[in-house]
Amino acid sequence: MSDLKNVQPLSDFNWDEFENGSKANVSKEELEKAYDETLNKVSEHQVVDGKVISIDKKEVVVNIGYKSDGVIPASEFRYNPDLKIGDVVEVYVENQEDKKGQLLLSHKKARLSKSWERVNAALDNEEVIQGYIKCRTKGGMIVDVFGIEAFLPGSQIDVHPIRDYDVFVGKTMEFKVVKINQEFRNVVVSHKALIEAELEAQKKEIISKLEKGQILEGTVKNITSYGVFVDLGGVDGLIHISDLSWTKKVKHPSEFTQVGAEIDVVVLEIDKENRRLSLGHKQLEENPWDTYETIYTPGSIHTGKITEIMDKGAVITLNEGGEGFATPKHLVKEDGSQAQPGEELQFKVIEFVKETKRIILSHSRTFEDVKEEPKKAPRAKKAKKEDAPVINNVAAGTTLGDIDALAELKAKMEKGE
Repeated sequence: MSDLKNVQPLSDFNWDEFENGSKANVSKEELEKAYDETLNKVSEHQVVDGKVISIDKKEVVVNIGYKSDGVIPASEFRYNPDLKIGDVVEVYVENQEDKKGQLLLSHKKARLSKSWERVNAALDNEEVIQGYIKCRTKGGMIVDVFGIEAFLPGSQIDVHPIRDYDVFVGKTMEFKVVKINQEFRNVVVSHKALIEAELEAQKKEIISKLEKGQILEGTVKNITSYGVFVDLGGVDGLIHISDLSWTKKVKHPSEFTQVGAEIDVVVLEIDKENRRLSLGHKQLEENPWDTYETIYTPGSIHTGKITEIMDKGAVITLNEGGEGFATPKHLVKEDGSQAQPGEELQFKVIEFVKETKRIILSHSRTFEDVKEEPKKAPRAKKAKKEDAPVINNVAAGTTLGDIDALAELKAKMEKGE
């Protein structure tokens, strides 16, 4: 028994082989080598794909098929709020094993290593990409795109002016790369370009369904000196100032309507290529000048009210409709005084031009023409003394002694000579 107590265990005895009856002799090094061969071969400073296996507020754990998993700060994924377990992400291998035996990975560096290629491809292919708005800066915002800090100008955030930029900070939005400075590696993105592209598609569809002569209801969007822009539900059209009214002389469209007002229009012209619409409002009614042509004939007299007086004359609103114009000399009343605004008087039509919508009137002519008498027929010409028969002269020069001469003269008279 004492000999049994002195027996030393074999250092390389394999109990598994003993129990299984196996005679294979596999060393520890060989086992480790076999295990390593089942793992991915990973080199430092390499970009590889990994699978997200865990997510919390501070860290994201990624498995790249190596003997240990990598832990990445959650802040590197804040541009992607939809990140979930099972997603495949790109990671950069910083160190296969730190002092604690931990695999060091970086998602940010992986994005940066390919970001410049991606952003150039996005510009060339007009891709829609996602970006995270990091902060506000002078004139716009800083956006994280593929790990690059891109500039979003304030004018490129929306189609409408933005008053408060801060409401966009921390948001993930879609963008389009619109400009790249290769020398300084500056990137400019736009969200407005996406909205405009969508609006253009809507315009194209709406315009394709429109027809000339179609009557629509719209909203006044903008007013300029030359016309009114009307929103027809995704597409804008222009009513030229001359197409607002048949009768009213509109000096500025703001006299006729206002922004936000509802207005009925008729489609006059459609430019599908340039996506432009020409609209009219007065065309909703028949042209009253066709009727005026038969009413306001030159020489006819009508009642009108003086609505405006200017240096060159006055505007008169006629009772039958329409407006006429009278110069100062045609505004003199019968008593010699000048007609005043608001007075209702009789006016004679001096001139009517349908093409230019011109009616020239005169109040003075209504009474001046009445006073003029028609020209009298010429009277019979009285015989002058010198045209009297010669008998007068003869008689005046005859003496009592010229009896024979008188007798001869009398005989001539009786004979009608």
